[in-house]
Amino acid sequence: MPKRLRLTRRFPAAMTNDAYRVLNRFAIEAGITPDEALSFVFEHFGSITDADNLSHRLRLFKAELEDRKA
Repeated sequence: MPKRLRLTRRFPAAMTNDAYRVLNRFAIEAGITPDEALSFVFEHFGSITDADNLSHRLRLFKAELEDRKA
């Protein structure tokens, strides 16, 4: 029996316009809500990311972060 999806936690999340558009596009293509899309991504994070690519992309993001905040 599948686990029931209960959205019990709410938190204010800030994201860039690009990230917001990607999230909404993913949700629409998958036929789910953006809340459900975020739940899916985080519940299955380890299986949908490549560890080597993730660490590389995170380093690049962190290197640009201060410039992006300005």
